[in-house]
Amino acid sequence: MENLTPQQIVTELDKYIVGQTQAKRSIAVALRNRYRRQQLPAEIRRDTLPKNILMYGPTGVGKTEIARRVARLIDAPFIKVEATRFTEAGYVGEDVETIVFDLVDAAIDMVHNQKITQVQDRAEQLAQERLVGYLYQQLNGTSAPKRRPAMRRRGSRRDGAAAEAVAEEVNRPVASSGEGRSYERSQVADLLQSSELDNAMVEIELTNPSFGFDGYPDQAPPGPMDEPGGDYGAPAPPYAGGTPKRVRRVSVKEARRLLTRDEANKMVDFDEVIDQAIQRAEQTGVVFIDELDKIAGPRIETGSDVSGEGVQRDLLPIVEGTAIITRYGPVRTDHVLFVGAGSFNRHKPSDLIPELQGRFPLRVELESLSRSDFRRIILDTDNSLIKQSQALLATEGVDLQFSEGAIDRIADVAYTINESTENIGARRLQTVVERVLEEISFDASNRSGEIVSIDATYVDDRVKHLASNDDLSRYIL
Repeated sequence: MENLTPQQIVTELDKYIVGQTQAKRSIAVALRNRYRRQQLPAEIRRDTLPKNILMYGPTGVGKTEIARRVARLIDAPFIKVEATRFTEAGYVGEDVETIVFDLVDAAIDMVHNQKITQVQDRAEQLAQERLVGYLYQQLNGTSAPKRRPAMRRRGSRRDGAAAEAVAEEVNRPVASSGEGRSYERSQVADLLQSSELDNAMVEIELTNPSFGFDGYPDQAPPGPMDEPGGDYGAPAPPYAGGTPKRVRRVSVKEARRLLTRDEANKMVDFDEVIDQAIQRAEQTGVVFIDELDKIAGPRIETGSDVSGEGVQRDLLPIVEGTAIITRYGPVRTDHVLFVGAGSFNRHKPSDLIPELQGRFPLRVELESLSRSDFRRIILDTDNSLIKQSQALLATEGVDLQFSEGAIDRIADVAYTINESTENIGARRLQTVVERVLEEISFDASNRSGEIVSIDATYVDDRVKHLASNDDLSRYIL
């Protein structure tokens, strides 16, 4: 955050979100204050609390998109949740405390990935050495990583097959007993370095993780029940040294990735990861709570005998600041920044219980989108719908081109339908663009090399008759 001023944050958001200047400025200042607070003396820093923000306005005007883009901008734990997924404490469903659990998990992922990046080069070297060893064994017909006793009975046949498969990749004979070894370790290393063995299959041994960070499930090693004819009730045999291992048969290319991750995890201190992650979650965490309006208002029901007001009351201590017990220890939420959002088209922010309103002192109203806003969304935003459509069809060899008139008509049709039916904001553009391109997308594989021009007449032919029929467009558009 020290590298992002409020002006820079707004500039980045402008690339993807049209208008909503006040919302962007409020978010930018709130995020910058996270950094400013870290520079304060301890006695002041402790009492400087974040100013939580409540954004409200019509659906599809940029509230959720602001959250998505902010998550990519900041180097801090960030999660987005929907208020409607929670139930009042004591009822079946998710408690609001899972917000903190998810925030801590996000912080741990962030810190762990940063630690992994720091040791990546060394981990790749160690993984390369291990992979050379495994291939050296298999190319020369010696034993591969040992499995449990049930598998070892078939070990010699498996090792022989593995050696033949690897040797076939490089067009070299496999050494038979008494002929001596056909490969030196240096030869194997050279073959591996040249990527000649990338598609060969190799058996590798991985440390079974106790902390699910390595890209595969966090679980105990499989027991004898996994073996053909194994005893489904018998415990797994003990592992030498007390460290559970597991053997996998994968391509050399995949083995390089798995072994690198395995070596990197060995070099990371997970206790340090947890300590740093909890501190980040407490001091710089950001939580975006969407759909707050769905739990507002008198006697709003979110489930059987579960009131929205009850969920609001459960949110109070978390938003105000409390300690939540997680599996990693207590986590305090006093300095977590909360950003609430909702369309509030049926209820007003004042329909929230007064205590919760007080926890969101900053209010930002987002504006409805105009015709010109729709046009700017299509043309001026990075990776807009038009650019995405052109890129998708370019993969089939179709050069898709839009005239200025076509852009104007798409924007006009989307705006008109929003005004005459249900206003879903910028999301209406997705429906209109897909309807305009439906035929082209369907036939694209047969139109490779063509230049397809979309003008205002083409747009009208696809959507005008639907847009002019209110009853029909309610269901189709």
